[in-house]
Formats: sequence, structure tokens, C-alpha cells
Amino acid sequence: MVRDLYSKNGTAINVGEVAFATTLNLLTSMLCGGEVERESIGTEFRRAVVETVELMGRRNISDFFPFLAWFDLQGVEREIKERVSWLDRVYEAMIEERVRLDGALDERGEKGEERMDILSMLLRIRNDGDAKVPLTDANLKGLIMDLLVGGTNTTSTTVEWIMAELMHHPDIDRKARQELAAVVGGPDTAVEESHVPRLKYLRAVIKEALRLHPVVPLLVPRVPSEPCILGGGYLVPAGARVVTNVWAIHTDPRLWDSPAQFRPERFLNERGGGGAEFWYFPFGAGRRRCAGLPLVERMLPLLVATLLHAFEWRVPEGVELDLCERPGITMTKEKPLLAIPTPRFSNPDIYG
Repeated sequence: MVRDLYSKNGTAINVGEVAFATTLNLLTSMLCGGEVERESIGTEFRRAVVETVELMGRRNISDFFPFLAWFDLQGVEREIKERVSWLDRVYEAMIEERVRLDGALDERGEKGEERMDILSMLLRIRNDGDAKVPLTDANLKGLIMDLLVGGTNTTSTTVEWIMAELMHHPDIDRKARQELAAVVGGPDTAVEESHVPRLKYLRAVIKEALRLHPVVPLLVPRVPSEPCILGGGYLVPAGARVVTNVWAIHTDPRLWDSPAQFRPERFLNERGGGGAEFWYFPFGAGRRRCAGLPLVERMLPLLVATLLHAFEWRVPEGVELDLCERPGITMTKEKPLLAIPTPRFSNPDIYG
């Protein structure tokens, strides 16, 4: 990512696309030890994921009049199936390639060392006849989808919001860079994962962005298996779909001082947020919270810190920086964030 941005010095780039491609490469490296070329399948993968999520949130007349669902009057179901089918073929190709490589013999006709990536381990579990819960190809593709779709779109959207808020608030951007200079160092040092725990202000910036712009503002619906009574005496029948408006909770003036303001200091001087009190939980809470949270807590700060440490960012001439939101299942920006990166250091080694 750094090399790519360095080569495009002075050129306006789509921050969301860069974050998506980088996250996709990180996840595919974990999954099967390889990277995805951004200019080929990576770009198509992002398009398919973004369009599928948008279609899922589109108003569909069949949701209001179920007897019309068979006709698919607006073509929503047909369009979703086309994109899901394309993604499904990508997952199948990944599995087939990993099976081929795991079964390949070296030049001596012997099987090489076992691969330790996630997909290879899942395939060994699938092939283990003693597994308590057998893994089918459908299960494997579902797990791949959870990792790649769930991890890429949400992370890249959050990076885009964070960078937009920092560019909109130069004083906050300056404080974040001062912390990076103190923790990471100067032009001869790149951001490492070991730096992340000491970047307290940057982590507060990320939390504040997730408070104002939770990626999934209504979280994932919950369906109780038996009737239950919530606080206040509300009866929730078994099988009812419960939707939690976490965005409304995050901006409730009864819970937050000046909730409309972007103020990272609230996570330094006030409460830090953990989900137990249910006033800040952008990833959900309890046993059903986002399974990728531990990964996000490592990957997101590293990605944002690298973008800030290595480059200055400015909006292109004639382009307005806005913070308008587009309604949907995920809270994305109304207009993609276009910004021009400029290397901060003269030493080219840090960009190599």
C-alpha cells in the first residue's frame, strides 16, 4: 500500500478503494498465504461486495407485500443472486487451488511441509473423519465469505470515515501526528504492530469515528428462541426480529456530552467504552458480537497509523470535503473520499 501510494504522489486517490485492497490482501494472506491483485480480481471483488450490500439495503416492495416476492418486480433478488454467484465462484477457485497445492509433491516425489494458513487448516479439519462437526464445501465457502466480505467492506468504510474526520479537523489530525512522532519516530522508522498499544490518542480517534459512524448502524438483528421480557416490561415474543439502533444510542444526549461533536478526548478523559454498559458497542455485545473484533483491533489502527505517519493528505482542488452519510445496511459516505497523498519524509527507504 505504501509503495503504491508513494508512486502516485500528487494524484487524487479513492481512500476507500485503497483501504479495501489493503485489507483484502491482509485477509487473503491469512486465509491462503497469497495476495489479490488490486487491478484485477481485487477491484471486481470490491464492486461485487459493495453492490451486494447496497442491494440488501434497497427498499423492496416484496418486503411489504410478500405475495409479490415470486415476481421480483424490481429485480433485486435477481441482481443479488448474480453477484453472490460471482463471489461463490471466487471462493470455489480459492478452495480448489489450495487443495491442489496441499496435494502437490516436490521434485523428489514427496509431500512438502503442511501449510499453516487458515484455509489449509480448515481443509484438514474437513478431511478428518473424526471431526465432531463435519465441514462441507458450503461451510468452507461460508467461512471464507465471513472473513473476506465481513472484514473488507466494514474496515475500509471505517478507514474512510476516520481519514475524512481527521482532514475535517486539522487540530485533531495534528495531535494524532504528534503522538505518532513520539511513539514511532522520524523518517527512518515505519509503523509496526508493536507501536499500536502506545497510540492511545489515535485509538481514541478510531473509537470516536466508530461512535459517530458505526459501520452497521442497526447491528445484526437478534431473534430470541423463547419469549423474554426486557427492561421496562417490554415482551419480545419468540421468533421476533429485534433491531438495535446503535447509532441512536451513540448520539443520545442523555448518554453523551455534545454527541454531535467529533471529540476523541471523551475516550481519554471520560469512559472508555467496552459494551458492558450498552452505551458504546459498535461491534455489538455479548456472545453474538462481531467475531472479527480482535482482528479489527489490530489491523485498523495499524492501517490508519501508516496512512498518517507516511503521508500528508489534502483534498483536490474543486472537491468539497463533506461528511454526509448514505442510508443503507452499512453507513458509508455519500461521496467517496478523494484525497492527494504527499510523502512526509525525504528518505525513500520508508516507502520501499
